[in-house]
Amino acid sequence: MTDSAARHGFETRAIHAGQEPDPHTGSVIVPIYQTSTFAQDGVGGLRAGGFEYSRTANPTRTALEECLASLEGGRHALAFASGMAASDIALRTLVRPGDHVVIPDDAYGGTFRLVDKVLSQWGVEHTPVHLSDVDAVRAAVRPETKVIWVETPTNPLLGIADIAALAGIAHDAEARLVVDNTFATPYLQSPLGLGADIVLHSTTKYLGGHSDVVGGALITSDDELHEKFAFLRNAAGSVPGPFDSWLTLRGLKTLAVRMDRHSDNAERVVEALVSHPKVTRVYFPGLVEHPGHEVAAKQMRRYGGMVSFTVAGGEQAALDVCARTKLFTLAESLGGIESLIEHPGKMTHASTAGSALQVPDDLIRLSVGIESGDDLVEDLLTALA
Repeated sequence: MTDSAARHGFETRAIHAGQEPDPHTGSVIVPIYQTSTFAQDGVGGLRAGGFEYSRTANPTRTALEECLASLEGGRHALAFASGMAASDIALRTLVRPGDHVVIPDDAYGGTFRLVDKVLSQWGVEHTPVHLSDVDAVRAAVRPETKVIWVETPTNPLLGIADIAALAGIAHDAEARLVVDNTFATPYLQSPLGLGADIVLHSTTKYLGGHSDVVGGALITSDDELHEKFAFLRNAAGSVPGPFDSWLTLRGLKTLAVRMDRHSDNAERVVEALVSHPKVTRVYFPGLVEHPGHEVAAKQMRRYGGMVSFTVAGGEQAALDVCARTKLFTLAESLGGIESLIEHPGKMTHASTAGSALQVPDDLIRLSVGIESGDDLVEDLLTALA
């Protein structure tokens, strides 16, 4: 990307970064290079771009990676077959047996499972910490700590971590700060600019945005880290196919306008929930009473489309609400154009049961879509009635 292009606004870069018209046909949309291998002009004679085998590199995937790097303000990006594949490559690059990782005490269930059930067998230890408590994070760091793993906002309790403060702690300990930016997206938050070493995405969510593709990404400005990630990704083969890359790139083009609408609708939903007699607590960083509101206001452009809340009547009442909505579809995942509702304790976070990360059994999580805000509010109020 040229220096002048790098100065373009977010919306412009989302549409143009890595996406010049095809030089052979003039196609304004990046083609789907649905091929496993590339012809060589003699042994080692690779053509433009240096492509030889699609596990190592593919032009459609390269376009996606250039766009992702631009949007996150990093020098390098790598796309993966899923968010968990990206997490796996990041952790296996950064830690070795005997090392230690600090994780959120309400981390995404898949991240917790990877650390607690998989890396633990490799001799890697972890400590769950309430990341909004900077002193608690500092106290949890050990000489063998190699990674502080951050979600902000967290999944599903929408906790907020001060990225700049945690970057300082990580770097003082000669550790790496990894920020899962899935909930916020690069449109609302820029972790690398706040001191993070690595940004992680499940591109399945807001970046793809249409609930039709699974993927992940790692973005960094550290040349050495990027090379290590790329080597392990190629060795392990955890790459997305060309069509998956194309779908994700297609989603990025409308990320900014979608995130504004997600945020608008989430704020409408929160306004309705906070005054409802059957709602006992609302988790949303845009609320002034949210303990992380001040930090969120400092490091986020807006507060996103995720909302969690608890209801009177316990687990069964929460399950009943999940069963009654019509527009909010009962389903896992998040970040698509359609609104979703789920019960984290029984669904996405079932793996945390009995652990320090267990979520409240009366908790409901919403991924607020881009439908009519009036319709979404009415659907929730009817389900709560």
